Amino acid sequence: MAEQSTSSVVISADPAAIMAVIADFEAYPDWASGVKRTTVLEPGDGATDDGGRARSVESQIDAKPIKDTYSLGYTWHGDSSVDWTLVDGGMMKAIDGEYALTPLGDGTTEVRYSLAVELAIPMIGMLRRKAEKVIIETALNGLKKRVESLGGR
Repeated sequence: MAEQSTSSVVISADPAAIMAVIADFEAYPDWASGVKRTTVLEPGDGATDDGGRARSVESQIDAKPIKDTYSLGYTWHGDSSVDWTLVDGGMMKAIDGEYALTPLGDGTTEVRYSLAVELAIPMIGMLRRKAEKVIIETALNGLKKRVESLGGR
């Protein structure tokens, strides 16, 4: 997988409140720009982790120039981080990402988002990294707005 792009934002909330929004996949179309639909997949036993968080999610996106339906597998690490990887995709050949949360001790939390995307169509590395940065910044801004609109803590 190619090198990841990374950015971060400080959110006025504790990690548990932020992770609750991240784990609420059905609500993504309400706040995550470009996400048209999300479906928590139910492959049977083991569909969720011990905390009830989904392990496999299908998403449909329309984020120009990318329009695709793909499935991601999630691994949750308590309220400190979650990472994901592509299980199945159309235009997407590979996706690796992570949200890592660090409480700052003053009621705020730094959220770091790392992402690497590889498309089935060739794309110059500089353009791919620019697209990743746009995806990351849009996601972090949407997450911050959503969490803080729900009262954060």
